[in-house]
Amino acid sequence: MFPRAAIPAGPIVLREHVKTDADAITRGCADPEIVKYIPTVPVPYTLDDALAYVTELAPSDWSRGGASFAIADAATDEWLGNIGVKPLDVRGAGEIGYLLAPWARGRSVASTAARALAEWAFAQGVHRVELVANVENIASQRVAMAAGFRREGVQRGADPLRDGGHGDVVGFGRLASDSGFPQRSFLPDFPGGSLSDGVVRLAPLTSADVDPYQEMMSDPEVLVYSVPPEIPDREDTLERCRYTGTWWLAGERAEISVRDAGTGEFAGHIQLMNVTPPLGQAMVGYSLLRRFRGRGFMTRAVNLLADWAFANTPMNRLVAGTAPENTPSHRVLERAGFTREALLKSLLPGPGATRLDDLQWVRLRG
Repeated sequence: MFPRAAIPAGPIVLREHVKTDADAITRGCADPEIVKYIPTVPVPYTLDDALAYVTELAPSDWSRGGASFAIADAATDEWLGNIGVKPLDVRGAGEIGYLLAPWARGRSVASTAARALAEWAFAQGVHRVELVANVENIASQRVAMAAGFRREGVQRGADPLRDGGHGDVVGFGRLASDSGFPQRSFLPDFPGGSLSDGVVRLAPLTSADVDPYQEMMSDPEVLVYSVPPEIPDREDTLERCRYTGTWWLAGERAEISVRDAGTGEFAGHIQLMNVTPPLGQAMVGYSLLRRFRGRGFMTRAVNLLADWAFANTPMNRLVAGTAPENTPSHRVLERAGFTREALLKSLLPGPGATRLDDLQWVRLRG
């Protein structure tokens, strides 16, 4: 059994729940983000639900071998959220779960609480603490990384959803022997969420981009140069959009919409993929809707992305591949400062089990 004692953590304290927390819990659990990602939260959430949690559910966590704390302001004792450790699993690992009131966000409250609870668990002899977050819950993934947890991979279908289905989660772990240093992505966010030169704007793909992305990838002129040259299933496109945030945060790849800066309309797609930090290298790929061609959009997009990558990451080389006969793409890369580097024979899969050559380009830092 864990000791039932408060855990001080700078501006906050982790303490047992009290009945006077119920009003704040009721307000906090009406938040759409909490409802979205924690399907066990009743909807609508009432004062009776909060009182049942404080007097029955939270105490039962302790009796089953776990721990359940309120996150409170150290100065005012105001309830800011809940956090706890589930009973240890068969491997002796504990899993942290938490929720945070909307009014407590943006102050590092959740990451401070998760760090304090993990270190408290280590002090009780726990050797490993885990934290999982839905693949679309980027805020929670940031909390885990800020609290010193390392990303360990995606668990498919591990997240029960409110509609009865199951979503994917990102798993994070921290060992008692880990440094606990905050984990930082190789790919930082765009400043303010997007890049723009006044004509085009780059922003991460979202689920709202599925239909125009599918339209673009179904265009025969795009399809012929796709790898592989196949129209993606709509479900694959939806997954690409849903995973954009977690891939980016992991430093694995950046999936980006190219938009008309004036209208906000989806014009195309650009990506950083094959990100290889030890080499300081990534590959650029792109496609454009037919109605936006001939306006210099993609040259602007490639320049914006390359300038951002060299200014904000340790990247030293950006590479791109084109079909040897794809002259329009050659012109885009030349105008964006890339030079021809090599012709790789039979590198890419083509239609009907054929193999195609790939003309490779490079742009170096500076």
